[in-house]
Amino acid sequence: MSQPLLIWDPGMLRYDFGDAHPLHPLRWELTWRLAASLGVTAGLELVAPEPADDRVLGMVHSADYIGAVRRASAPDWHGSVGHGLGTEDNPVFPGMHEAAALIAGGSVVAARAVARRDVDRAINIAGGLHHAMADHASGFCIYNDAALAIATLLAEGVHKVAYVDVDVHHGDGVQRAFYDDPRVLTISLHETPLSLWPGTGFVTESGRGAAAGTAVNIPLPVGTGDSAWLRACSAVVP
Repeated sequence: MSQPLLIWDPGMLRYDFGDAHPLHPLRWELTWRLAASLGVTAGLELVAPEPADDRVLGMVHSADYIGAVRRASAPDWHGSVGHGLGTEDNPVFPGMHEAAALIAGGSVVAARAVARRDVDRAINIAGGLHHAMADHASGFCIYNDAALAIATLLAEGVHKVAYVDVDVHHGDGVQRAFYDDPRVLTISLHETPLSLWPGTGFVTESGRGAAAGTAVNIPLPVGTGDSAWLRACSAVVP
């Protein structure tokens, strides 16, 4: 197998909602430094991506929403643009569009390289912004790079995609994007929506129309430990 493709650009660290925000870019910087210090990245191909342009972003997001993100990203912006922007979870900041588009572009490059069989595996450690919806920001996520990666795979001719989401929160944005698409299987292991935001991801959410059965949700009780999580994963995902 070929070496994994590593996607990284220090510009991704500009995806910064502020020092008091739970999603701080320092976690990405420390992850990168730790991997390098342990030799994990030695000899692997490193690619700095281009930001996703409006055409690429438009595979998942509406033009109105992309325009709103651009307006709210201006250094002198004051006011409201709606679309879930400017909230406590998703505060606006200068350069927001550019930073979010760079992360999205990284996942698109990764997906395209895999689809074209240039590599077997690719990783974007700044990716995983799975809550963003077609027309609004949600859960610290501006552009849904995971959904854009899937859309890229489909555009490249991949017939079936399996997306496995292991975040403690339900992968709601990705599920929503492909809820009617039978080519995409979404599987999400998460804490029960009875106790945790975003309040979705029940087992009854299973896809619609021709895609019925292609959304799989595994809500787990609060306090689920390693062994129970692994049992749930191994019983369902394969």
